[in-house]
Amino acid sequence: MATTATQSLTLPVLGMTCASCQQHVEQALRSTAGVESAHVDLMANRAQVDYDPAIVAPDALVEAIRASGYDAVLPRLGATGAGAPAEAPTTGPERKALATLAAGAAAMLLAMPLGAEMGWVDHLLMRVFPWLYAAPPGLLRWFLLILTGILMVWAGRGIYASAARGLRHGTTNMNTLVSLGTGVAFAYSAYATLWPAADRQVYFDAVLLILGFLLLGKALEARAKRRALAALDSLSRLRPATARRITDGVEALVPLEEIGLGDSVLVLPGERFPVDADILEGRTSVDESMLTGEPTPLPREPGGRVLAGSLNYDGAVVCRAESLGEATVLAQITRMVGQAQGSRAPMERLADRTSSIFVPVVLGLAALTFVIWLVATHSPQMALSSTVSVLVIACPCAMGLAVPAALTVAVGRGAQLGVLFKGGEALERLTHLDVIVLDKTGTLTVGRPVLAAVHSLGNSTEADLLRLAAGAEERSNHPLAHAVVDHARSLGLVWAPAEDVQVLPGRGLSAKVEGHDCLLGNEELFKEFFIPLPKETPPPEQGMTRLWMALDRIPAGYFDARDALRPDAAAAVAALARSGPGGAGLRVLMLTGDSAAAAEPIARQAGITEVEAGLDPAGKLARIRALQQSGLRVAMVGDGINDAGALAQADAGIAMGSGADLAQEAGDVLLLRARPSAIPAALDLARSALRVMRQNLLWAAGYNLLGIPLAAGALYPSFHILLSPWLAAAAMALSSVSVLGNSLRLRRWQPS
Repeated sequence: MATTATQSLTLPVLGMTCASCQQHVEQALRSTAGVESAHVDLMANRAQVDYDPAIVAPDALVEAIRASGYDAVLPRLGATGAGAPAEAPTTGPERKALATLAAGAAAMLLAMPLGAEMGWVDHLLMRVFPWLYAAPPGLLRWFLLILTGILMVWAGRGIYASAARGLRHGTTNMNTLVSLGTGVAFAYSAYATLWPAADRQVYFDAVLLILGFLLLGKALEARAKRRALAALDSLSRLRPATARRITDGVEALVPLEEIGLGDSVLVLPGERFPVDADILEGRTSVDESMLTGEPTPLPREPGGRVLAGSLNYDGAVVCRAESLGEATVLAQITRMVGQAQGSRAPMERLADRTSSIFVPVVLGLAALTFVIWLVATHSPQMALSSTVSVLVIACPCAMGLAVPAALTVAVGRGAQLGVLFKGGEALERLTHLDVIVLDKTGTLTVGRPVLAAVHSLGNSTEADLLRLAAGAEERSNHPLAHAVVDHARSLGLVWAPAEDVQVLPGRGLSAKVEGHDCLLGNEELFKEFFIPLPKETPPPEQGMTRLWMALDRIPAGYFDARDALRPDAAAAVAALARSGPGGAGLRVLMLTGDSAAAAEPIARQAGITEVEAGLDPAGKLARIRALQQSGLRVAMVGDGINDAGALAQADAGIAMGSGADLAQEAGDVLLLRARPSAIPAALDLARSALRVMRQNLLWAAGYNLLGIPLAAGALYPSFHILLSPWLAAAAMALSSVSVLGNSLRLRRWQPS
């Protein structure tokens, strides 16, 4: 029976204001038949849904969201869902906020003469605005009633509509609290206007100021969200919309979608490359800083690789399109960053559990506040004021944004520096490490060994051995294979392609070359095939890696290659040794498949004292498991070629690579700049992000734990301090903005 492959869809979601909204939408999607998983991102206002198209259609997913009390739209054709938030902020909320705050301030002024007692402020205002106190109180109340009603409909319509939708679907959110608080205050004020009495106050100014501060908070929050998502937005804008295609020598400017694989594309100085391509003609320098974090332009010449979105610096070049659209490195980076920013960190679970019961608990506390003050003071006004303050000061937004805001900014900042975190869980794991294991080739070393010597053991000449070896190694991606092929090309050798090439991970390869059964690899490979090595062969020099070659099961020769330590490797190892839990430092090990003679000089230069050489991929995996079984938390750093198993087994896997290797997607973190200095930078950024998450959670929890009792009047019996509703609204607006502002500090984070 044929099965339909699961599809993924990103839906923009409108109307979410807090973590409880996020949970309601997730629950509605997950309960829909055919949905395998659903994740809602409050920061970016979108839902990522994996579903079976044979069971449920995208339109049904939109209807499920709408049925839960929110709105959604199908994405535009060709949209990846990794761009800006669905609810793109405009100046509308800001205008409404400022207009409502101005009206609230005017209402406060107009309400002064309506107070039961004359204070010093009233005497001052009477001198400045004598007409205000001469106006009939009934006329002022009716004016404030009409003004407040109009502004509640105009400015607060979205808030009340959201609360009403939630009630229809049996859910509550932050808008429920605000709607109830302002609604009660307006209803009582309207009652006091229709049936005036000396002991009945009006709260029109409080209603307007509450709405004004809430709208202002939302506008500032939306602006902060845009800044938090700026890194992802800048990535999505790197790809140009058009390209200069050359066909039969004729240049034509065409939409990017019309470029096909193998097309020749002209890129002028100052333009961005539209596709991943190989340069055919011309020389230039390429700025890849927005993609890989590499700060200096890199030289490119014919045969060199360029990435879509990178900037052509100083030369016109013609290149051949090799990857298009979603297959380009730029698209993959954008997708990975978007997925990571929308992921959940383990720390967020506490906030989710708290948010799920937050609004019902606050409603209960507000009701209890009203009853206590009414019984204690017999003053409906004091009971009402305290109840409204409790309703509007409570802020589930701060709790819901505490972790995702910091995660979003940290992931975006990491991408700008060439560090791709796979998600919140990966980022948290990087902060709890005891041991860091480093591969040698491609991690600590440049990864492009240079062939130093060719030795023949039989009748074959060195050129013959090199030609046959190059034929076998031509399709291999191993660094030693590149060394053999590059050296053969430099001598102008020509070879026939090999047949039946089989790569034997960690050992070498076998192939059929010019009628010979060829083996190329290390000593373990020769032992596996029972081929004895000549005893009189001198050992390799210090720092050399030896590659053995056999033809038709007879040792034919060997190659010695030398790799160089990366310039920043020693400094990176020293930084790792200084950083760790509580400042104790990390234990640094080198695990390599190379011989001890090749590994130990590199380790000494890098400052590593613990080295284990001659390990195949299974050996590395076993060593990491042994470290974990001893109670240590281990990170593995490798190039992803032979280290996939070790990267997966480690508590945190860090893959070193270049943009062209991004498709491997190995490990929890991918370093686009193949520099060891990026390893401590990634760990430091993760620690900084975790620190900000904890600060945000502490602030959000502390704000509500202190603010709600203060609004309820806990200080009134001892200090006669009672928080007015509009001050409570200002504090509520400030809380979520403070969390976002604290998170935005990570945008300026720099490696130490």
